[in-house]
Amino acid sequence: MKKPLIILTGPTAVGKTKLSIALAKAVNGEIISADSMQVYKHMDIGSAKIKKEEMCGVPHYLIDVLEPDEEFHVVRFQEMAKSAMEEIYEKGKIPILTGGTGFYIQALVKDIDFSKESEKSPIREKLEKLAKEKGCEYLHEKLQQVDPKSAKKIHANNIKRVIRALEYFELTGNPISTHNEEESLKESPYNVAYFVLNDLREKIYERIDTRVDSMLEEGLVEEVSMLAEKGYTKDMVSMQGLGYKEILSYLEGSCTLDEAVYVLKRDTRHFAKRQLTWFRREQDVIWINKQDFNDQESQILDYILENCEKRGLLSWRK
Repeated sequence: MKKPLIILTGPTAVGKTKLSIALAKAVNGEIISADSMQVYKHMDIGSAKIKKEEMCGVPHYLIDVLEPDEEFHVVRFQEMAKSAMEEIYEKGKIPILTGGTGFYIQALVKDIDFSKESEKSPIREKLEKLAKEKGCEYLHEKLQQVDPKSAKKIHANNIKRVIRALEYFELTGNPISTHNEEESLKESPYNVAYFVLNDLREKIYERIDTRVDSMLEEGLVEEVSMLAEKGYTKDMVSMQGLGYKEILSYLEGSCTLDEAVYVLKRDTRHFAKRQLTWFRREQDVIWINKQDFNDQESQILDYILENCEKRGLLSWRK
């Protein structure tokens, strides 16, 4: 019998956090974060990290576990998430994967094999050097030439994934998009219920703007300034996160605070749009449009539980 796994995802600022707590309490579950930024210590405001009191006693994994200068990528996420899942299963509980990084979710759900790509090759070193010399747009154009499908999916600023895609092409002669498509068709080793929470676009955009304003009131500029003083720089993966690179640009004097905030709000909206595009491509996804439930969380929760019950997830016991 396959072990259960519940996914609760959706675009940034849609309201996943509160719902995930209610869900965990209802199914005797524990939460694993599928967020590429909340894993880092000292990066609380810009990552919209869940606060201890908001957890309501529900254990959370992959939050506040790495220093900002440590590497965090899909392979490491997959290893850490699997380890957390085993811990949760041992307690006889159900893991709930929540967060908005679609590639991480897919890697875990489909148990994608990254073993061929995890060793650092001389090609990767060469591409990293090229990125420093000529910039991310130059490498993204190279990717566009050899693997347009990947270039369309991967943002130019996501330099790690651009490099990984180019490296894969140079090592194998095949586009990584083809490899990823084949892997994504694999059957999951888990009994999965995959929910995507969504809302009207204007509501999501409104909440993004409100969230950014709240971050500034809570001390985002001071948080980024503190990180910069500790020696964390723009070339680190963590400091490339939304909310950090924009404020760093302001602190470095390359733009005003108003300009940095404008770019942050705009790029967060673009990010939410890309997240939805990703989830629409995924198979066997259960979409939850909040307006269909009159924004009533209790109704949404009942719907989720009903679907988990149908799939036999709630009858699982260790």
